[in-house]
Amino acid sequence: MANCGEFIRSQFPLIDDELMKYVKDILDSSAGEFEDTEEVYEAVGEVLQGISEKSEDDIREICEKLLHMLQPEKCGTANGLRKVLDAPIHLASMTTNHNETDDLKSIWLQTRDDNLKVDAKKLEKAEAKLQQKQQKQKEAKMPTAAPVLQTATASQVTSKKDSKLEAKGNNRTQDIRIENLDIAYGDRVLLQGADLILACGRRYGLVGRNGLGKTTLLRMIYSKQLKIPSHISILHVEQEVVGDDTLALQSVLECDTVRENLLKREKEITAAISNGSADVSLSTELSEVYAQLENIEADKAPAKASIILSGLGFTPEMQQRATRTFSGGWRMRLALARALFSKPDLLLLDEPTNMLDIKAIIWLENYLQNWPTTLLVVSHDRNFLDTVPTDILHLHSQRIDAYKGNYEQFYKTKTERLRNQQREYEAQQQHRAHTQEFIDRFRYNANRASSVQSKIKMLDRLPELKPVEKELEVVLRFPDAEPLSPPILQINEVSFYYTKDKIIFSNVNLGATLESRICIVGDNGAGKTTLLKIIMGILSPTVGMRSVHRGLKFGYFSQHHVDQLEMNVNSVELLQKTYPGKSIEEYRRQLGSFGVSGDLALQTIASLSGGQKSRVAFAQMCMGNPNFLVLDEPTNHLDIETIEALGKAINKFTGGVILVSHDERLLRVVCKEFWVCGNGSVTNIEGGFDEYRRIVERELEAQNKS
Repeated sequence: MANCGEFIRSQFPLIDDELMKYVKDILDSSAGEFEDTEEVYEAVGEVLQGISEKSEDDIREICEKLLHMLQPEKCGTANGLRKVLDAPIHLASMTTNHNETDDLKSIWLQTRDDNLKVDAKKLEKAEAKLQQKQQKQKEAKMPTAAPVLQTATASQVTSKKDSKLEAKGNNRTQDIRIENLDIAYGDRVLLQGADLILACGRRYGLVGRNGLGKTTLLRMIYSKQLKIPSHISILHVEQEVVGDDTLALQSVLECDTVRENLLKREKEITAAISNGSADVSLSTELSEVYAQLENIEADKAPAKASIILSGLGFTPEMQQRATRTFSGGWRMRLALARALFSKPDLLLLDEPTNMLDIKAIIWLENYLQNWPTTLLVVSHDRNFLDTVPTDILHLHSQRIDAYKGNYEQFYKTKTERLRNQQREYEAQQQHRAHTQEFIDRFRYNANRASSVQSKIKMLDRLPELKPVEKELEVVLRFPDAEPLSPPILQINEVSFYYTKDKIIFSNVNLGATLESRICIVGDNGAGKTTLLKIIMGILSPTVGMRSVHRGLKFGYFSQHHVDQLEMNVNSVELLQKTYPGKSIEEYRRQLGSFGVSGDLALQTIASLSGGQKSRVAFAQMCMGNPNFLVLDEPTNHLDIETIEALGKAINKFTGGVILVSHDERLLRVVCKEFWVCGNGSVTNIEGGFDEYRRIVERELEAQNKS
């Protein structure tokens, strides 16, 4: 460890003694347990990055060197190389050139029979057989390569008129009409004969159960696999911004290609004139460039970009940082900021609230209410869907139904429509039964023959109504928790910091019981996940005490849990690997309690939707029968019905729950206590979510005024 300490000091000369001790303690306690560089980075990478300006790649390289120091056996011999023998060696022959007194001569080497030498040809055959056997075993255990995922295919009907206009370049409509649309994912049909009509300037919320094809539909629109007018610009916020040396603010400004090209041309002309160019046309062109820049209000662009970044949580200091210094979540925010700034004709957003804290969500809701072009957003946030969309598109039963109004109006209209359809169906069934009874009764009565024939014809002419297709109710069931006598969980006078000038929080005094339903809220980076890790004992507090009941068992659902699942196995195999020794029926029963049943449990994890992966992650978490749940952003991939089922399951759970979430509806249903992280402390607020929302709205008002 001395070498590690010297190495860390050489890389981070300004590191203080307490932080050095903290890092060394972590490395010392887990020295033999690290499997790879990634685990070293997870243990100390964030701490080291917080005390320097080094990039994430630099920190990972340092972590790799630390792993080599801690576990030199993983790096070969002292010179870093492993000698692999590719032929048999007869040790006796190595001593023939030495004297009898030579140290290399040994007793067993002297008396070894030369007949015992390994035959090279036999050894080669044996090794070939062994390799063949090992290869067969490997192939039997797992696939030789990751499964090739099926791709979606689409078809649609386009009118000859639209095709001619498109071919001539005369199509100027801003509305999008995709009619008689079919989408299949392998053998599975997602949409059949569906219509998608998006009117210019309307804001559409696309809703539906997990796995029905909402994300697939957005991707096919963006990739132009579905034909829409070529002059309509589309932007799909799905991939995070690539990290490089471009400043965050400049990254947003670069989206306006017209402005960027004009500024570039302005510099070129100015440089040419400064260098004494005699071209008279340059002055004229420069005047035209200035006029165009003034026309598009180019001077106001930096302020507009800064407002968007600020609303999404970027401080003035963060706006001047290189994009490579941000984590994946912040780069996704940058991608959203770029989309909002560039204002495409059609903006596609897939779960935009997943990456945002409550303050940023409220800002985004307000910003999108004045969105000037067409918006199509997939979201499962009820409050967001009540605030932003002017229309709701409901994807179900391989079709898309359009409704005017927000989600609340859609839900009322849909419920009433289904109720009326069911009444109409039941009335027709009664009418059919009554008519059929008359026909059966008088079928062979000659006096009633004409009436019977009339009734038969009437039945044939009746339209055949189908019963209302009811979507299966989603039910989630957490296991019964083992009861414990208090005290259960307590943290006293706890402080945590990576460096003394970077305190996350201090003097925190909080407690929880098996009846607790606690929500931790606060801005991104305020320390919510850090607090969770201290509560569970993953991190040790810098100052203060954490005490827990010895029988307490945590079930932790991290916000990255879904991405960390093994993708090449099915759900049953995943549980078998995590909790071996149980029957297949027990694994399937566990998955079934979270809605993963039938053939779904036998599909590879990679082929499941985000919401289905979340359910598998819940099943995996609960297989250990925890009595205290710690849930970090559990709703990120869940549909509305599953979020409601999650709320009911949490309320029925007999253990304690601590929750980090931005889903307003879930928080109102579940949480009785709110812990707010921010300004270097954690406070317990009275008044629940309504009070926290008022606090956030006041902060946004003050921010807008400044």
